[in-house]
Amino acid sequence: MSDPRPIGIFDSGLGGLTVLKEIRHILPQEQIIYFGDTARVPYGPKSRETVLKFSIENILFLLKHKVKLIVVACNTSSSVALNRVENSFRVPIIGVIKPGAEQALNLTRNGRIGIIGTRTTIRSRAYEKQIKQKKQNMKIYSVACPLFVPLVEEGWTGNRITREIARMYLAPFKKYRIDTLVLGCTHYPLLKNAIKEVLGTRVRLVDSAKQVAKQVSCILKDKQMLALGNRTKRPKIHFFVSDEPASFAKLGKKFLGIPLKNVKVVPNV
Repeated sequence: MSDPRPIGIFDSGLGGLTVLKEIRHILPQEQIIYFGDTARVPYGPKSRETVLKFSIENILFLLKHKVKLIVVACNTSSSVALNRVENSFRVPIIGVIKPGAEQALNLTRNGRIGIIGTRTTIRSRAYEKQIKQKKQNMKIYSVACPLFVPLVEEGWTGNRITREIARMYLAPFKKYRIDTLVLGCTHYPLLKNAIKEVLGTRVRLVDSAKQVAKQVSCILKDKQMLALGNRTKRPKIHFFVSDEPASFAKLGKKFLGIPLKNVKVVPNV
């Protein structure tokens, strides 16, 4: 059985492109619909009720395109909305929290794990809860980094200001002696160099994108929903945003390494 329907992915902005890139790598035959809610980014400072509302609206938009699976590629939405929406729609819906937590447990050697994310993600303690469900004796240390998302959205991933802000945010982790750091936002992998400069190479960084892509592959295989078309011809990626398509296309090229053509604006999701 072949299922040619697309995979849907949404994020508050550009960050979910890190997840898209990994899905594209593992499942090159799949068509993808990506929605970046660039008019309302960032989600991190917003209330739980607002994030839930935005998440539902994003899901409904993707469903209009007859997607067969939805990836909530936003950590803030995953931490706040996933439990509310994953059983409310007919298509499978997966988030980024659980895969990231499991990878942190696989990587840590001393049981001291750091987590960085938006204020909403950190307040939800979503990563901590997932990790503690598996291993109660883990030491978890969390720090909110609210400026990281706007820095990435502006394309300021490697300048002096970004490195200084990273140094201020990450300073507590040195005294906590963590050996693993969860990048609890899909924007944060773009700041890996700045983070490594502060924490050093011995701290392992967890980017959940690869684990999410593996989970998507497993679900589609189990449900016999893989697209089994001509693997030599890659299907198109369809990009939608709620604002600033030109800026999204320019910065998105840095994420994916390919031009983003025909980015369409959806002003009222």
